[in-house]
Amino acid sequence: MNNVAKVAKYIKKRPDAAASRVFLELAVALETGGPFLFSKLYELDLDEYTLAIGMMDDWRLDRYYMSKLHLLDFAEFMEVLLPK
Repeated sequence: MNNVAKVAKYIKKRPDAAASRVFLELAVALETGGPFLFSKLYELDLDEYTLAIGMMDDWRLDRYYMSKLHLLDFAEFMEVLLPK
């Protein structure tokens, strides 16, 4: 399973976790080219941080992968879109 799918699975299990919000904000920033505070990554525990770094790597390689779209659906649902 690639890291984007792992992040989606993480969020589905823990929608209220602080890391879920960080993952979603990162996904929106990666997709839109918008801003993201990398200091948020350093607030994650090591496993979550590693997953976020892996997600960025996979995102770059799998621009049209369906798991990415599923993850962005979470972001829209949880209203983690960039400020208007």
